[in-house]
Amino acid sequence: MSEKNNRVFLIGRLGADPEVKETSTGKKVAHLKLATNESYQNSQGEKVTETQWHSLVAWGKLADKAEAEMVKGTEISVEGKIIYRSYVDREGVKKYVTEISVSGMSVVRQPKTEEA
Repeated sequence: MSEKNNRVFLIGRLGADPEVKETSTGKKVAHLKLATNESYQNSQGEKVTETQWHSLVAWGKLADKAEAEMVKGTEISVEGKIIYRSYVDREGVKKYVTEISVSGMSVVRQPKTEEA
């Protein structure tokens, strides 16, 4: 089966600094929260902006890139695939997770910094 059937392209801003960790096997992983916005005019002619939040997971060199180049507010472009998984939490409740497994990403624009 080809990965072409499950491909996602997103451009948005990070809502937090990347959370970068190392697994017990020594592999680096970064978790990122990406916000994408869509604007439209409602029936009263008012502009409405809706924000969708996406959970991203980047491994290895992409995790290194996230750690080195990205902070909260960075606008990035992402390519990846949608992953659905589930797990049982400590209380025995089954939880469901939807995330984007990142295969490529780049910085579009760094956030504006306030100068002292």
